[in-house]
Amino acid sequence: MLKEGYIRNITSLINKIIETQSAKIEEAAAKIADSLMKGGILHVFGSGHSAMIGKELVQRAGGLVPVNLVHDPTEGMAERVQGYGRVLLEHYGKRYGLQAGEVMIVVSTSGRNPLPIEIAMEAKAHGLFTIAITSVEYSRLVSSRHSSGKRLFEVVDLTLDTGVPFGDALIEVPGLGQKAGPASTVLGALLANMLVLQVIEEIIKRGGVPPILMSQNLDGADEHNQALEAKYRHRLAW
Repeated sequence: MLKEGYIRNITSLINKIIETQSAKIEEAAAKIADSLMKGGILHVFGSGHSAMIGKELVQRAGGLVPVNLVHDPTEGMAERVQGYGRVLLEHYGKRYGLQAGEVMIVVSTSGRNPLPIEIAMEAKAHGLFTIAITSVEYSRLVSSRHSSGKRLFEVVDLTLDTGVPFGDALIEVPGLGQKAGPASTVLGALLANMLVLQVIEEIIKRGGVPPILMSQNLDGADEHNQALEAKYRHRLAW
């Protein structure tokens, strides 16, 4: 019965995203389309499990080519270390470039730890438009671990709200006094892919041709993908 409860709860949260986030997705997509159509790339960052959402957007069949992941070599171990985000983004910028007018997506469900907050702050300082994929409900119930006292949704230009409940897990496990079944991965990936599709639609609406990767398991994909990747090769880590 636990899995059925999970499906009911996650479906309800998906419907809430559809009802409440569509306008924000359109606004975010317009900013990304502006940048991509001028030759820019989209930067994404997530710490710990949130990195999965960033990776979902990078080198993805059916996704956009000019997307680069800000890779954290500590895999989240340093997400509470203040100052690390500034150093990480400085190193990334020297290698791949951070150009004013480009967009940085920062993913963090709680939005409380210094690393994602600093990535957003530093990206803004470089003139990038910043977008959070986070849970505002969750964030409002926790204090910031950054010296500014601010949480991620309070420092970015635009927030896409996953609606993940406090603690992430959805289903009460009888007899244990705790919950299981996290929501953040499903909802974060949903929002991220809705955003990509809206960017594609926006580029087409403006008369452009969106650079979409084909699955490498399709005939002709190698030639198609290599032709698209060549334009951005000097700025992509993959």
